[in-house]
Amino acid sequence: VEFLFLISTGVLVRYLLPPGSGHSSSLWGLGRHEWGDVHFWIAMAFLSTLALHLVLHWKWIVCVVRGQRSAHSGLRLSLGAMGLVLGIALAAAPLAAPVTVDAQAESSRSPRPHDEHSFDIRGSMSLAEVEQQTGVPVAYFQQEPDLGGDVSAQDRLGQLRRRFGFDMDDVRDVVARYNQR
Repeated sequence: VEFLFLISTGVLVRYLLPPGSGHSSSLWGLGRHEWGDVHFWIAMAFLSTLALHLVLHWKWIVCVVRGQRSAHSGLRLSLGAMGLVLGIALAAAPLAAPVTVDAQAESSRSPRPHDEHSFDIRGSMSLAEVEQQTGVPVAYFQQEPDLGGDVSAQDRLGQLRRRFGFDMDDVRDVVARYNQR
C-alpha cells in the first residue's frame, strides 16, 4: 500500500505538477513542494516498514544465507556478505559524492536590475499569456532564433527553456527589443 502511494505521489509531482508549473498549480490545496514533502514522508514510512519486515524475518534470512553445511558454504556466506557491503556502498554513494554548482545557472538566478519595460515573466506562463501581459505578439517570439522558432501560443516558457536552452532574461530581452522598435 505504501509503495502504491509512493508511486502515485511521484507521478503527481513529476507529471501533473511539473517543475515550472507555477505557484498557482495545486491539488487538494497542496502545491508541488508540499506534495514533494508528502512523497518524502511516504518514502520514510515505506523504508521503516521494510526495515521492520527484515528485523521480523531475520532468522529466516540467516538460515537461507547459512544453509546446509557443504563445500560451497563459504562461497555462499562470502557472496551474501559482499552483497550486503555492495548494497550499503551503493546507498551511501550519493551522500559521498561532491555537489557541483553550475556557474551559468547560478548567475541566471541572480536578480537583474529592472528597467521601465520590465515584466514579471515566469516559466509557468504560455506565450499567449506573455503576449497579454507585454503586448508582444506570439508571431514576434516565433521569429526569434534564440527562442527556438517552432513554437505555439500554448507552449509554456519553462518547457521551451528546457527544450531550446534559453533563460527568462532572454525572453525579457526580446520584449525589450520589441518595445524599442
